[in-house]
Amino acid sequence: MLEIQQLRTDLDNVTRELAKRGYIFPSDVFSALEAERKAIQAKTQELQAQRNTASKKIGYAKSKGEDATAIMTEVAQFGDELKQAEIQLERVQEQLQKILLEIPNLPHSSVPQGKDETGNVLMRNWGTPRVFDFEIKDHVSIGEGLGLLDFEAAAKLSGARFSVMKGSLSLLHRALAQFMLDQHTQNHGYTEIYVPYLVNADSLRGTGQLPKFSEDLFAVRAGGVSKDDNGTSFHLIPTAEVPITNMVRNEIVPMQELPLKYVSHTPCFRSEAGSYGRDTRGLIRQHQFDKVELVQLVHPDQSYSALEQLVGHAEKILQLLDLPYRVMALCTGDMGFSAAKTYDIEVWLPAQNIYREISSCSNCEAFQARRMQARFRNENGKPTLLHTLNGSGLAVGRTLVAVLENYQNSDGSVTIPKVLSSYMNGLDLIGMKGGK
Repeated sequence: MLEIQQLRTDLDNVTRELAKRGYIFPSDVFSALEAERKAIQAKTQELQAQRNTASKKIGYAKSKGEDATAIMTEVAQFGDELKQAEIQLERVQEQLQKILLEIPNLPHSSVPQGKDETGNVLMRNWGTPRVFDFEIKDHVSIGEGLGLLDFEAAAKLSGARFSVMKGSLSLLHRALAQFMLDQHTQNHGYTEIYVPYLVNADSLRGTGQLPKFSEDLFAVRAGGVSKDDNGTSFHLIPTAEVPITNMVRNEIVPMQELPLKYVSHTPCFRSEAGSYGRDTRGLIRQHQFDKVELVQLVHPDQSYSALEQLVGHAEKILQLLDLPYRVMALCTGDMGFSAAKTYDIEVWLPAQNIYREISSCSNCEAFQARRMQARFRNENGKPTLLHTLNGSGLAVGRTLVAVLENYQNSDGSVTIPKVLSSYMNGLDLIGMKGGK
C-alpha cells in the first residue's frame, strides 16, 4: 500500500509512475474525497471549538447560580452534529482506504519501462542448451511413457489442472524439494519454517492478494457454512510468501535481528482465473503445485542488495542441477501488484524450445509492510517500516519439468542429475524397469 501522504503531496508524479504500470489512478475521485475529508475535518474542528466555548459558559453560569439549561441544550446539539461528522468522516476514510488497497506499488527507478513481457530486459544467460540427436519429447510424453505421470486419474479425482505422480517420479519431485531446502538452509543462511496452508483474509490483504485478486484464490468455509472472515473463513495459500511475511504483521522487530531470512516448502493453490486456455497440457500451470519459497525481511537501506542476493540463491539451484537459464528484469507493465522491482529466472525447456519462468524474485520495499504495519526500531529507536522480499527457490513442479526434458534419453528414460543421487536412494536413472 502506498503512503496516503505521498498521494496528497505528489499526486501528479504518483499518477505518472502508476501509468507506467498500465494503472490509471482515479485522481478525480481521490481529489474529491480528499476535499470532502478536509471539509468534514474543518467542520469538526469548528464544532469542537464551539462546544468547548459553550461548555465553559455552562461552568461560568453555574458558578453564578444562573440557569444553564439553554446552554446545555446547545452543547448537546453540538455533540449530535459532531457524531454525524464522525460518521461522514468514517465513510470517506473507508472509500479512501479502498482506493489505497487497490493501487499497485510504484516501480523503482531502475525498472525498464514497457507495456508487457516484450519490454522485459535480458540480464544474463547461464549454461548452454543441450543438443539432442533424437526426437525431443515433452515432459508429459516422458512421464506418461514411463507410466509415472497420470493426468486421467487426477481428472477423475479433482478435475483439470491436477496431476498424479507415481514411484520414482514422485520420489524425484520430493528429492528436488529436499535438495532446495538443504541448499538454502545450509549454504544460503535461511531458516526453514513450516507454515499453515490455510490463512485468514487479513494475511492476504497484508501481502496484496486481497481485495484485488480474490478470483485467483480458493476460499474455504469452516463447516461448509458461509461466514465472515474473522476466524471462520479461510483461503488456501497461493504461495508461502503469504503466511511467512505476515508473521511480522503488527510487530516491531528489533533491528539487531535483521535480516530475517526464511525458506518454506509448501503446496500452493491458485484458481488461474486469468489464464483460461494457457498451458492446459502438463505440469506448467496447475491448480495445486509445490514451491520452495524464499522470504527476506530487511532494513530499507539493504533491500536492493538483498534482492540481488536472493536472485543468486535461486540461480544456484539451477546451476547445481546444470539446467540452462536466463535472468530477465521485468518491465513496468509486467511486474506483480506488490513489487517495486522483479527479476524472473527462466529455465530452458527443450520440448518447447523456449525459456519458461521458474522463479520470480521481487523487492516490495515498504508496500506490504505498510499494509501489515510490519516495522523495526531504527538507529534512533523510531518504529520504521521494514522492506519485504520474496522469490521462488524454486517452483518444484517446473523444476521437475526441466529435469525430465533436459535429462531425457532416446529410450524414454531420464538420467538423474548427480547432485540428487543421495536424495534418490542412489538411483541414477528413471526407466521402465528400474524407475518404479
